[in-house]
Amino acid sequence: MKWTVRISLLSLSALTLLAPASPANAQLLQRQDLSAAMAMTLAETAIATCKAIGYNISVTVVGRNAEPIVQIRGDHTGPHTTENSFRKAYTARTFRAPSGALEERFKKDPTLGVIHLNHVIAGRGALPIKVADDTIGAAGASGAPGGDKDEACIQAGLDKIADQLK
Repeated sequence: MKWTVRISLLSLSALTLLAPASPANAQLLQRQDLSAAMAMTLAETAIATCKAIGYNISVTVVGRNAEPIVQIRGDHTGPHTTENSFRKAYTARTFRAPSGALEERFKKDPTLGVIHLNHVIAGRGALPIKVADDTIGAAGASGAPGGDKDEACIQAGLDKIADQLK
């Protein structure tokens, strides 16, 4: 083999070794997800908290992709409360903020287009579930007389699992 061909092959080999990592060498994403046990504890705590003050609620806990993990229709609640709790949780997860924040935006701008998206609702009663700045899910409630009361019961559920969200 001629020297020029050898030098070319060696140069090509060196460039290959020095090239930035290709997609084939990319690392997998690392993430934390909400477990079913944590979601169940949150939901049960929220329902029990509201029941203790005289309110019957339904609760939905959604995961990272806004998919339902746990949905419980509380005793003596209307059938619409399961859908409403899901829509509140979906809104909190996808906007990474309490569902009441969208309610406030809608009050300021009744033509707000995002409220026409599937599953989105401008109503208070859901909170995002976060690990540091990463939103890993959300929980929503429906059935208490007012979204502020729904939200307070969800907060009690979040407080119950707070030590596990680190």
